[in-house]
Amino acid sequence: MAFETIEKAKAERNAALIEAMMLAASADGEVAPRELQILIARVIDRPEFEGTDAEALNALVEASAKRLSEAKRLEDVLASLRERLPEHRNRLLAFGLAASVAFADRRATREELGLLKTIQAALGISEDEVQRMVDVVQKGESLTAVLGEPPEQLFTETMVLVGAADGIVHEAELVTMFENLAGDPAFAGLSRAAAEAALKEAISNLAAEGLPRRLAALARGLTTRGQRRKAYQLGVRVANSDGAPGKAELRVLELLQSALGLDDDDVKKLAAEA
Repeated sequence: MAFETIEKAKAERNAALIEAMMLAASADGEVAPRELQILIARVIDRPEFEGTDAEALNALVEASAKRLSEAKRLEDVLASLRERLPEHRNRLLAFGLAASVAFADRRATREELGLLKTIQAALGISEDEVQRMVDVVQKGESLTAVLGEPPEQLFTETMVLVGAADGIVHEAELVTMFENLAGDPAFAGLSRAAAEAALKEAISNLAAEGLPRRLAALARGLTTRGQRRKAYQLGVRVANSDGAPGKAELRVLELLQSALGLDDDDVKKLAAEA
């Protein structure tokens, strides 16, 4: 039942993202071929659509076009987007995807700009976020530059930081990482391919930027107390995977505690629950 609920939420989110793009593409009354090409390219590029084949993608686009054509009021469509995209990050993503379609030919029409303004207001996107997102779109850069890294990626990175504390990720630590990726609710809906990609990216980030900068990235990206507690707990599990944590692992856990602003009582509870 839990898996079915997760898959349903994922499908609704993806349909809403497609609809946001279709809205922008049809702002001037028709969907230009260039806009459709950008739409497809953006979808393929996004990890949210990982595992969606061409047939399923076409079905999503057709369903979105049908839904929009049958909608009586734009307000109803926007209300539906808000309902299916409760998280701000996904709302910002929807705006960015819509903007990428609107600016497909390097400049948006008056109708497209007006619609983007309406989507901005409906989804609660700030002026600063709009400016940064449009700047990224016009430069052809990845939307991730504005969206930031998803919590699942940062959780994975926490495990890698602790596992690599002594310079080597041991087999027991790697097994624990995959067990967490496969079974912890924090990674619900993450496929094996996506889990492997997350691990590779985490290792690459650590190698390229070093421990201090990645700890700072965790502090920026994990904004809620729940996310920070979960990240620390995942780190503790990895540290304990091959017996008692070593000095290097304990040191990284101390740095992690400091970066995430967790007090000693929190840390004791999380260590006991890990």
